[in-house]
Amino acid sequence: MKEQTCCFTGHRDISEGDTAGIVRLLEYEVEKLICEGVCYFGAGGAQGFDTIAAQVVLKMRERHPQIRLILVLPCRDQTQRWNQKDKQIYDAILSRADKVVYLADQYYRGCMHQRNRYLVDHSGHCICYLRRDMGGTAYTVRYAKSKGVHVINLFLIEESGVN
Repeated sequence: MKEQTCCFTGHRDISEGDTAGIVRLLEYEVEKLICEGVCYFGAGGAQGFDTIAAQVVLKMRERHPQIRLILVLPCRDQTQRWNQKDKQIYDAILSRADKVVYLADQYYRGCMHQRNRYLVDHSGHCICYLRRDMGGTAYTVRYAKSKGVHVINLFLIEESGVN
């Protein structure tokens, strides 16, 4: 099942100007994985890249009804401090997800890392958007590589101009 599963990890701070290019790269890489037999896509429900990735999977599910969006959420109260617009986007994704896994009822120190490890531990592939080698995304990518997970960094593809 791991080889049929891809998780996502990426930065929360993505400018609107970068979003269209990221979406295009995501669609391309997700399509390639679907052609290789990947049908489960796990996202962590965070703002930024996680949200973009979940929206891409939901859009692609229209053409590929066999794929599934699995939200792995650190806690039920994740959006407690979010603004109304971001909560509405989150709720729309949540309502269309095929499966939702909550790892805790309430936020606690370390729950985001637990979510990231859970996503990696259940995946054979990881599509990331990693611009800097620090923070939660960098930690998750290092963890994925240490577990032998196939990592695709959209930022490196974007920077190289390949694709």
